[in-house]
Amino acid sequence: MAASPVYGEEKGGSSSLGEPEYGHDPASGGIFSSDYKRHDDLKEMLDSNKDSLKLEAMKRIVAMIARGKNASDLFPAVVKNVACKNIEVKKLVYVYLVRYAEEQQDLALLSISTFQRGLKDPNQLIRASALRVLSSIRVPIIVPIMMLAIKEAASDMSPYVRKTAAHAIPKLYSLDSDQKDQLIEVIEKLLADKTTLVAGSVVMAFEEVCPERIDLIHKNYRKLCNLLIDVEEWGQVVIINMLTRYARTQFLSPNQNESLLEENTEKAFYGSEEEDTKDAKAEAASLAKRKPYVMDPDHRLLLRNTKPLLQSRNAAVVMAVAQLYFHLAPKAEVGVIAKALVRLLRSHSEVQYVVLQNVATMSIKRRGMFEPYLKSFYIRSTDPTQIKILKLEVLTNLANETNISTILREFQTYIRSMDKDFVAATIQAIGRCATNIGKVRDTCLNGLVQLLSNRDELVVAESVVVIKKLLQMQPAQHSEIIKHMAKLTDNIQVPMARASILWLIGEYCEHVPKIAPDVLRKMAKSFTNEEDIVKLQVINLAAKLYLTNSKQSKLLTQYVLNLAKYDQNYDIRDRARFIRQLIVPTEKSGALNKYAKKLFLAQKPAPILESSFKDRDHFQLGSLSHLLNAKAVGYQELPDWPDEAPDPSVRNVEVPEWTKCTSHEKRKEKVEKPFYSDSEEESGPTESADSEPESISEESSSSSSSGSSSSGSEEEEEEEEEEGSGDLKEEEEEEGMKKAKKKAPQGRNGHAETSSEEASASESSSSGSDSGSEAEAKWKKVPHSSKAGPKEVSLLDLDDFTLPPPQPVPSSSIVSTSLVTDLEGLTLTDTSLAPALLSPALGTVRTYELLHRMAGEGLAVEYWFSRRPFPGDPHMVAVQIQISNNTDTEVKNLRVSEPKPLSGMRIQEFPEIECLAPGDTASVVMGIDFCDSTQVANFQLCTHTRHFYVSIQPPVGELMAPVFMSENEFKKEQGKLMGMSEITEKLMLPEKCWSDHTIVQQVTSAANVGRVPCGADNEYRFAAKTVTSRSLVLITLERQEGTMAQLTVNSEKMVIGTMLVKDIIQALSQ
Repeated sequence: MAASPVYGEEKGGSSSLGEPEYGHDPASGGIFSSDYKRHDDLKEMLDSNKDSLKLEAMKRIVAMIARGKNASDLFPAVVKNVACKNIEVKKLVYVYLVRYAEEQQDLALLSISTFQRGLKDPNQLIRASALRVLSSIRVPIIVPIMMLAIKEAASDMSPYVRKTAAHAIPKLYSLDSDQKDQLIEVIEKLLADKTTLVAGSVVMAFEEVCPERIDLIHKNYRKLCNLLIDVEEWGQVVIINMLTRYARTQFLSPNQNESLLEENTEKAFYGSEEEDTKDAKAEAASLAKRKPYVMDPDHRLLLRNTKPLLQSRNAAVVMAVAQLYFHLAPKAEVGVIAKALVRLLRSHSEVQYVVLQNVATMSIKRRGMFEPYLKSFYIRSTDPTQIKILKLEVLTNLANETNISTILREFQTYIRSMDKDFVAATIQAIGRCATNIGKVRDTCLNGLVQLLSNRDELVVAESVVVIKKLLQMQPAQHSEIIKHMAKLTDNIQVPMARASILWLIGEYCEHVPKIAPDVLRKMAKSFTNEEDIVKLQVINLAAKLYLTNSKQSKLLTQYVLNLAKYDQNYDIRDRARFIRQLIVPTEKSGALNKYAKKLFLAQKPAPILESSFKDRDHFQLGSLSHLLNAKAVGYQELPDWPDEAPDPSVRNVEVPEWTKCTSHEKRKEKVEKPFYSDSEEESGPTESADSEPESISEESSSSSSSGSSSSGSEEEEEEEEEEGSGDLKEEEEEEGMKKAKKKAPQGRNGHAETSSEEASASESSSSGSDSGSEAEAKWKKVPHSSKAGPKEVSLLDLDDFTLPPPQPVPSSSIVSTSLVTDLEGLTLTDTSLAPALLSPALGTVRTYELLHRMAGEGLAVEYWFSRRPFPGDPHMVAVQIQISNNTDTEVKNLRVSEPKPLSGMRIQEFPEIECLAPGDTASVVMGIDFCDSTQVANFQLCTHTRHFYVSIQPPVGELMAPVFMSENEFKKEQGKLMGMSEITEKLMLPEKCWSDHTIVQQVTSAANVGRVPCGADNEYRFAAKTVTSRSLVLITLERQEGTMAQLTVNSEKMVIGTMLVKDIIQALSQ
């Protein structure tokens, strides 16, 4: 053992003393003799009889390999020790051989018998290592030996060895593809393996060798779905990607009936009864042809078992689940991936880059998914440039009328950044926002024009290019901007910006007839010093001016063309010759001369500013091909959905191998299974909407157990998805399940169960049980009385009969008596929920038709906005719904199903109406959080026999609640909301709107606002707050001379302000 310290001193002893070794590295000094000498010492140690020396030598050799040094000349000395009895030495020898077996094939072949003996070793690690080395020797002559070894290892008792066999399959396939059939047999055997250690590796082998053999997956599909949660992380990624492609070939698209929603919302609402009946029949026929979508239980199983993996610590797993949901889940459920992806944005910049690439693609098709997390995409000063540009892309994709004011304010900050590439990208993003959202186009254009006076030349240049694109959309309105840009030709030196200005002046020279020739004169002076791109635009400008204003520009044009004729660039010379022949008529010039004006001054289409990620969605998300936007080697296309569902019975297994266990264990497994399942919230709407009793009965046991059981992971997920739901939620779910059991005997088992599940799901999303019980009490009064005495009900007027529930809370009691006179119009419109209570002299609440009685087969539904706070959630707009049964039969189980809210909207369904007698009317209240936007809220109105697709779109005036404030408070708040937050319009008041009372009434009928006291006789002030974000909306109407008036709206929400101005002007001019 005395030799050991000497070697330790020479090598540095341990990895902690590795640094000095780099200083004395003989290769760096060019002294080769010492290098050989050192390796000779290692060889001596390997030839020693002492295992401790061999182990020390092998540790150092493996450390050399880990540092990237070449140790191939030690191969003969190392390979001798493959038969060493010391297991630690043997393991390290195999590690070395795996690295160098391919390079030193001849020497490795000499030891092949030793490797074969290693395959029979009692230690599983040695067996696995021997197989790994054997598969690393890339010599075709040993293919039969490798095949035999893989087949034996596939039947090994150790799952670790079976895993190694799965890893060896792709190596053998790449060496000899003729072995494919035998390898497929081994893959089929390993796919049936019931251990999680093997699953990921064998699926990887399947993907490499035979990805087209989907039939091998059928019997193992459910097993893979259930094992997925316990497989190692990289195995999870491989399995999820494979199952994504499998699901696309075996299940129907969950979004195939999306078009029904759009088709049916606007049909049969207006028109004569004959047309209505025809439309209803045609609609019924088309619906009969198109079968209602029922999600395959196996499709649901995949979605349910992958959802918990969104909480994985591995970014690749989260990304794999996100792409699976995006490609396979119903639109209503895809939103769950947004929070997980936003979490990944806190990771390293490399991970952020990949995630943002995928988010940018998703946000084009599913914008609403990421809108609640808008602030997560705000740019930090520490972000690298490529991350900043990707976040800009996402922000631009998410921009809509609701959030554009916030996004533009954010962009204004970014323009001050020191990162010039990022500033240029921001200006382009402003241009895209202006193109996509017409209401802010003028605001953006004015902001970009202000940037033209920026000191930074790059900012000015990029602004010019973007302004040029925006002006092409409406040039006639912006001649002043063109004149302003013409003056910039003296200062701007960036070629692209100069070229853009010249193109604009040439294209719209008729709008600036005095300035254009002068610009040409200046450019002719500096023509020889300009860049090529600018010279080409000078020639174009000269040609256009020659055609439109030849008196002033004839000589200048000839001068420019003569200069271009002798230019060094052949493109410019060719352009000059071509244009001279085209515009200057001579004997030689051909027929094109007549059409010169049409050719040069033809109307050009405005450029479409699109996202660079628009066409990337044909690549599978999360793939390298998607990242590069080019097809990478080995990329497999994502299959299209089938038109008809393949036979689901192929996945049935008579005796599932992975569940072979005692009856006690089976019972235990059934209890534990819901741990990985989702709450019924997710599976309820899609499965139960139009499903048949058979499909429901198959899943009834698992769905009911997963609904009633509550686990830690479920609570975490649901807390993330829903705000304000706590311990009450669990109690409500349990109550919902009890109700389900009671309701089941009433009708068909399937429908009773599913409706109760939906009811429990809807109850769980409410915040607070008190509000739920109050709402339940409201509608329960009507059916009970109708059941008790139908004769009495027939004597009553239905309108009067449905009104009592809203009366106990009159809004006039909230307002102080001193303000009653000022708020006369408002209190009258606010106090009532129903049209019958309103005095016709003071206006009526406008009712809207939700379902026409013809389209609803005798069921007529109307709704109106009650302007009362929704009980339980102040962020929701209360919508009063009146349902009339005009049929001869009872309507049962009236409820809301499959709400499909967009972009963070929430819908609180009304409690189920168990029965509505013929001729009866029920009045219920539902709450909708419209997120301060006029987007449509889509949902299904269901009875025990039919499902009707309906939608509610709010007027902008119903998205707010009145605020009472003093005159001083009003002025103070108004002072804070100036500039971009103020919208002013002039209008002419008709004669009937000259009285104070009428003006107040018309404004309060158009918007749910409160009147603010005002000292001036000719001024009216109103105030409100938006229901969701509580943003102030201040309205001022000032009467001027004669019939003229000025309307001013101050609000942070620019889009709401713009729409509100239009609605109030319309109300006052009626």
